[in-house]
Amino acid sequence: MPDVSLSGSCSVCWSLSLWGRRFRLPAVLLLWAICAAQLPAASIIAAEVAGAAKAADFATADKLLKQYKAQHGVDADYLEADSWVGRGRLFAKSYQAALDNAAEVRQSCLKLLTGRKLDAESSLPEALGASIEVTGQALAGLGRRDEAVTFLRAEMEKWRTTSIGARIQKNINLLSLEGKPAPALDISKSVTGPQLRPLSAHAGHPVLLFFWAHWCSDCKQEIGVIRQVEAAFKAKGLEVIAPTQHYGYVAGGIDAPPSVETPYIAKIFSIYYSALGNVEVPLSETNFVRYGVSTTPTLVLINAAGIVTLYHPGLMTLAELSAALRR
Repeated sequence: MPDVSLSGSCSVCWSLSLWGRRFRLPAVLLLWAICAAQLPAASIIAAEVAGAAKAADFATADKLLKQYKAQHGVDADYLEADSWVGRGRLFAKSYQAALDNAAEVRQSCLKLLTGRKLDAESSLPEALGASIEVTGQALAGLGRRDEAVTFLRAEMEKWRTTSIGARIQKNINLLSLEGKPAPALDISKSVTGPQLRPLSAHAGHPVLLFFWAHWCSDCKQEIGVIRQVEAAFKAKGLEVIAPTQHYGYVAGGIDAPPSVETPYIAKIFSIYYSALGNVEVPLSETNFVRYGVSTTPTLVLINAAGIVTLYHPGLMTLAELSAALRR
């Protein structure tokens, strides 16, 4: 199944709602309503603390953490839960308190990493990834954007090959990708559609990158918006590219090698995404890492000069996406 700490659209929806407020990403606010329901089942304490934190009830959150710590000590589940306090402080714009929590959680995560791998289970990478994310966002909230980007890039070098690499890259992109040349796409493999071309071959046309996943219900929901935008901006030369990647399983969460998953992805595309028309569909994990895609859908607008004008993890409405294309 998808790693809810990274791959699903709901795991980071509250954090993304913060970016929505600061960087005009309003659609992601809708994701928080279902976020708590999709937390890892094993981490009950994280779900309880998350509920208190989103209500800004930090007294209850602290009480729950103290009770758990007295019984179990500081383990991975405790740190995952504690990381929600930092996210709650960030949401409340208590940036220094968020930084203090994130620093404590990060240091405790590093202590637990002695003699074990980060991705041995899901709670520790969720806690560490959240602490890094909160640090970057809180620094930006305090007006220290350059420091935030420097910090995130340093952490990316440490954790690039782990499950939190895409999450860190996403936060770097949220702070720095817009206004910069679009990263190149890996076009070595295709799911279906026409022959893949490098982004440079699309020069002179605005391009919408629609990152999607075969398991993603929100991606299917977004198709109607993408299709309407395609039609509305066809005269302006808009081209849609729909990158996706392997996740290691097919329907029902059954493990599957690429030789089995690839035709399954093609089948899902033909059933749910054929309305997009004859679009390019690159199949590459590299593209998801390069663009920091740990939430699907992620929408990226590139202007005719090859410059990123929008980087948006999560759903967008027709009005929002149309407005972005008109800017």
